[in-house]
Amino acid sequence: MTETLISRSVRRIFAGGGAAGLVLLALPVVQAQAQEAAQRPIARVEITGSNIRRAEAETASSVITVNRADIERSGKSSVSELLQTLAVDNQGSVPTSFGNGFAAGASGISLRGLGTASTLVLLNGRRMAPYGLADDGQKVFSDLNVIPTDAVDRIEILKDGASAIYGSDAIAGVVNIILRRNFTGTTVRGSLGISEEWDGEEQNFAITHGFGDPDKDRYNMLLNFEFKRSNDIFLRERAGRDHIGRIDLRRWGYSALQNLGGTGAITTNNAAGNAINGNVRNPTTLDYYNRGNLDPATGFTRFFPGAACSNFTNHPQGDPGGGCLIDSTLVYNQIQPEQENYSLFGRGTYRLTPGIEGYGEVNLYSSKSSSSTTPSTVSASVGYPGGPVSNAASLLGASHPDNPYFGTAARLRYLAGDVGPRVSNIDSFFSRLLAGVKGEFAGWDYDTSLLFSRSTVTNERHGQLQRDVTFALLNPDDAINVASALATSPAYAALPPGTFWRIGENAGLNDPGVYAALSPMIRNSAETKIIQGDFKATTEVGQLAGGPIGVAVGAEWRREETELGPSTGTERGNVIGLGYSAYRGARNVFALYGEALAPVLPGVEVTGALRFDDFTDVGRSWTPKVGVKWTPSRQLALRGTFAKGFRAPSAAENGVGGLAAFATAEDPLRCALGVEAACDPANIAVITSPNPDLSPERSRSYNIGVIWDPLPRTSISVDFWKIKRKNEINQELTDAAIAAGNVARDPSTATGIPGDPGAITAVLANYVNSAQTKVRGIDLDARHTLRLPGDWGNLLLDGKLTYLDEWVRTEQDGSSRDFAGTHGNCDVTNCVGTPDYRANLRATWDRADWRVSLNANYRGPIDNVLFKGDPDGCASHFANGDDAPRNCELASFTTFDLVVRWKPQPQWEVFGTVENLFDKVAPLDPLTYGAQAYNPLDYLGAVGRTFSLGARYTF
Repeated sequence: MTETLISRSVRRIFAGGGAAGLVLLALPVVQAQAQEAAQRPIARVEITGSNIRRAEAETASSVITVNRADIERSGKSSVSELLQTLAVDNQGSVPTSFGNGFAAGASGISLRGLGTASTLVLLNGRRMAPYGLADDGQKVFSDLNVIPTDAVDRIEILKDGASAIYGSDAIAGVVNIILRRNFTGTTVRGSLGISEEWDGEEQNFAITHGFGDPDKDRYNMLLNFEFKRSNDIFLRERAGRDHIGRIDLRRWGYSALQNLGGTGAITTNNAAGNAINGNVRNPTTLDYYNRGNLDPATGFTRFFPGAACSNFTNHPQGDPGGGCLIDSTLVYNQIQPEQENYSLFGRGTYRLTPGIEGYGEVNLYSSKSSSSTTPSTVSASVGYPGGPVSNAASLLGASHPDNPYFGTAARLRYLAGDVGPRVSNIDSFFSRLLAGVKGEFAGWDYDTSLLFSRSTVTNERHGQLQRDVTFALLNPDDAINVASALATSPAYAALPPGTFWRIGENAGLNDPGVYAALSPMIRNSAETKIIQGDFKATTEVGQLAGGPIGVAVGAEWRREETELGPSTGTERGNVIGLGYSAYRGARNVFALYGEALAPVLPGVEVTGALRFDDFTDVGRSWTPKVGVKWTPSRQLALRGTFAKGFRAPSAAENGVGGLAAFATAEDPLRCALGVEAACDPANIAVITSPNPDLSPERSRSYNIGVIWDPLPRTSISVDFWKIKRKNEINQELTDAAIAAGNVARDPSTATGIPGDPGAITAVLANYVNSAQTKVRGIDLDARHTLRLPGDWGNLLLDGKLTYLDEWVRTEQDGSSRDFAGTHGNCDVTNCVGTPDYRANLRATWDRADWRVSLNANYRGPIDNVLFKGDPDGCASHFANGDDAPRNCELASFTTFDLVVRWKPQPQWEVFGTVENLFDKVAPLDPLTYGAQAYNPLDYLGAVGRTFSLGARYTF
């Protein structure tokens, strides 16, 4: 909930412990607590975005506070799920469901759509080691999955820049997750969840135990253990859910000749998809034919009746080119991966003297996840720092027994279903150790600590094809292929000379040793580390008309280390279809900062902060922040802030290493020549190199807001915000690089059309400081509590809306593109898009032992264009050439969740949730590659209705 003038006393109670907040279910109780608090000395607390302890929770900055009661009303089972449904989260966030991305196994938040790397996540006000795998191989972020849900006291989200307080990475804002302190008693919670289709089972168990009274025993110890397991959901389990998960969208008006069509389509001369039984190119005409084709016009010298498409799939056919169509993503891909997590959180405090307290914290988190995607193909091109590697020339040798042009080598397009799906098994471990002392000395409140945090990730992959062995087993007639495989693969060397990889209907003839050589397990590992020491102190000095001046000072030293090793074989481009990603870097950071709060007049306070950071790799930075809050009456407050911010480049951007990944883009040159398949977005390799000369990103943020309490139980806040980020670190835009000719092509894939240069195998790019990004919008937050007649309790109405008016990125050449409300920016969002409206609405009924909440989460419509005013028009088209979807717009999407809690006895609480209550299906999204035929933002619309039931017992 947003802090309001009326709720200050409530905020103090939550800040003190959080457990008391759970019983504040009615306004009379709130008032009683407030009166009691007023009789005690005023408690001063530290609010996210300021180092000055104060009595009033509201500052000049806009802060969302989500307390434990709000978390329970949401019905979400994890911190990451809750945060990613909030209206302030936008493009660039990392969902756990994206199991096949660079940062699989983790979850991250992106405030204002500026990316996970520009959103600083804190745990109890201090940093934690980022996840070992960077999103898109570039953006380093904190994994929200490491947060134990039952240990959370509250979450504070600062919605304006905060580099003056926290340093790098706080351009878009700060998410501060504050865990419980000084808890006594024992709570055990367990829950089970399942989808309406009886899959995706979720188990969750937690126990929290605290003992010791700081006032009597001088100590308190809190321990929390949590276990969570989520079973996978395969897209094939949603085959009856309209378009969800399908790559063959002919039923919805799309063409199988497009890249959007079924896998295995033969698109045009010298171009074909990879078929489950193999498409082979006529060496003379360059036309592709399916191996199951028995027409003499193919020119086959051998025919293979057993390769008939019907022996492999019952998928509807109809490809005009004669390919064998299957829906590969529907068969092999997942909506959500399998994941199992364990976490342990402990916090201990000991009062050394009446004015000095020692404390320590430990966080341990272990996660194992497994994700599946389509089998590898034999022709997917890749890139590595040495350049692009084209696999388009994958050949069935002249003597290969499955070659329909036996006697002549022929190109092959084959989906290796006999090898099986590509599977990633990710094992991650996070640790965080903190020891500190806080107290009071000479009128100053001080806090100093030492922090060590580390994240390690290991990714083991199965089902990936080794290029040299694949080429040798398909064409052992080529001595170069054989020599390359013998030099690098002991498993291949152990095979009899001349061994073939039999494909399609003859795959059962393969010896297990063939697959051991073709697709050995490959792995890579990553490690990030933070070592930090800090000291800060705050006091009051002097007196102004509005009260004493608050002052805070501090210093911080930090060591950051990051290393990601490449997956086995990708350092030489030897894994078909798997890009290269590796980086290494380390730096020291030293910072000094100060802050002042000046109540210049009654009801008027001015704040200012200044921070100095010195990085050993990118130099120094001075970042200021100023704010003003004016409270002309008890019902009205006006606030505003101006802040500068910065983000230092990560090791992935300015260290040692590189990235070879995939994006979607059209090929305008070939499209203009009449190559139809090049006119729609297709996957292409993008090779990006680090740049040691990068400068930090710089930002200016503005926020002006008003808080109005027109009625005793009503609060409304409106904030107008704008962030301008310069020197933005990005990969060069893919389509801009293509237009500039910074590409590698394969001439052997050219069609018979005059001037056709062949398909793009890779786009060559660098990390650069592009000109700037400007985002602006409006936040609306409203809350009203209605007392119902008699003993019918209370009705709480709560709504949050974020409107994104502008998201403009300006390139170095001066060209600008506005992505607000469109499907861009595809270079950083997996084409998830940038919705201009997001909203959260909630109605909660509280009565005695019952609490019932109905939550609505809304995502606004998205124009299916890459940016506003795109001269190329709609990004996708139907088979008849019309814009797709209808009106070139992805429809809005709203889900409703029902949450019920009941306390039959003081110690017992029973709760249940129904997510996607009305079982809405996510709209068809043909462009995103973060999911298949639906937008990842609409994840619940793909899964369908889900149920969970649980109980909590307190000793």
